[in-house]
Amino acid sequence: MMKQISLRLGKCLYLNNILRHTKRYYNNISTNSKSRIVNDAKEPYFLGVHTNFTNELKFMDKESYDPLPTFRLLDSSKHELQLPIDLKLDEQTLVTMYHKMITLNIMDKILYESQRQGRISFYMTNTGEEATQIGSAAALTLEDVIYAQYREAGVLLWRGYSIQEFMHQCYGNFKDTSKGKQMPVHYGSKRLNFVTISSPLTTQLPQAVGMAYALKRSKKKTCVVCYFGEGAASEGDAHAAFNFAATLECPIVFVCRNNGYAISTPCSEQFKGDGIAARGPAYGIRTIRVDGNDVLAMYYATKAAREYCIKTGKPILIEAMTYRIGHHSTSDDSSAYRSTDEIKSWNHCTPINRYRDYLESINLWCEQREQELNESVKKSILIAFADAEKELKPYWKELFTDVYHTMPKHIRKQMCSMENHVAEFSEHYPLSLFKSTQ
Repeated sequence: MMKQISLRLGKCLYLNNILRHTKRYYNNISTNSKSRIVNDAKEPYFLGVHTNFTNELKFMDKESYDPLPTFRLLDSSKHELQLPIDLKLDEQTLVTMYHKMITLNIMDKILYESQRQGRISFYMTNTGEEATQIGSAAALTLEDVIYAQYREAGVLLWRGYSIQEFMHQCYGNFKDTSKGKQMPVHYGSKRLNFVTISSPLTTQLPQAVGMAYALKRSKKKTCVVCYFGEGAASEGDAHAAFNFAATLECPIVFVCRNNGYAISTPCSEQFKGDGIAARGPAYGIRTIRVDGNDVLAMYYATKAAREYCIKTGKPILIEAMTYRIGHHSTSDDSSAYRSTDEIKSWNHCTPINRYRDYLESINLWCEQREQELNESVKKSILIAFADAEKELKPYWKELFTDVYHTMPKHIRKQMCSMENHVAEFSEHYPLSLFKSTQ
């Protein structure tokens, strides 16, 4: 009798154990691998793709979908903008944004002309793209890390980079934080969490994702914001960065300023899909297309993107639709690949003009304030410009520093050789234009 009870009890325990493991198995499938089961069907999902089946033979292209819409708040009607109360910015911030846009525009004109006069070696203007830069920058904090390309001077201006610092960098004098080792407009500021710009296209994208992943591991409540042009998006590094950010769920805001031209290549020749924004969902990245000439739309889109990144630790892609009114750089002549009529049409609806119309419509701006601002900004920039031009160049030994923490023997040998050479032929070098010591 006891033997029979023992056998029955053992059988019950065995069956119970099977049921327990079976239940755990199906729970794991339902929570971790839903793609393996389609309701009660025996056929599993394909891995990595959730799809429906159809018996219609149809190839998909960009005409199969509606283009992604463009988020906009300001139009060219000059009517007062009606925003929800919880979205409205205070008057001081609204006016400050306009001040920064005007400052950036005037600084561009002065430095562009200085290059044409041979006073600096190179320059790139931001004309037509002021709203993309200032609007997005105003939505960030100084704790956020910026990886920029070479047309984000407005972002740095908003974060507190002074006019004097801009001038010192473009002149490459001894007050330049990069010690004259960078081309003009290749800014950087450790103090402002603005990583130094590099010339090669797209190198900043995978680097920015790596930084975002590090921030995620450190559990800091901040994110990375990475700026790039639509031309950079055609580089392989961009695709690697998007996939890296999506699969590892990194807190990064990608801001693509689609200004119509990658140097001299128009968008129509560069890609055939629905712009850059369409790539975001394909990689599993939340995406929005914004009117990059609307400073307020850029502000609110970037603010919402930043909040999402920090809350979820996941990436966002913003495609800012704008237009580069100026040449690509002082080495470029854009009349070779676009018409003057095209440029004139965009000059009538610049981001500055559109935003000024809005400020005037809510009685925050007028012609008198416009004149006073332009005069004061121009005066302050010209003073900083003249001061930077008078400063000495960095000490020539800086050529050999900042590569290694401790200077290796072969570099020190080169420096000593240069020192002997300069001492022997000093009359052939303008040493009075350089600092004599570090």
